[in-house]
Amino acid sequence: MPVRLSNRPVCHYCDGFPVVAITTGVRHRNGSRVTLTVICPVCQGTGHSHSPAAALALVGK
Repeated sequence: MPVRLSNRPVCHYCDGFPVVAITTGVRHRNGSRVTLTVICPVCQGTGHSHSPAAALALVGK
């Protein structure tokens, strides 16, 4: 099955991994770990960003 790739560039800040879960080292009473979910501040969780060069080229024309 072919893989369809997006034409949008991958976010340079998160490298396409926009949402991550970080463990704090603390455990709940049932033994599971406490995690924090963090979203990339640059792409707002999409994994893609607009390249500045493309935006400048569109503005100039």
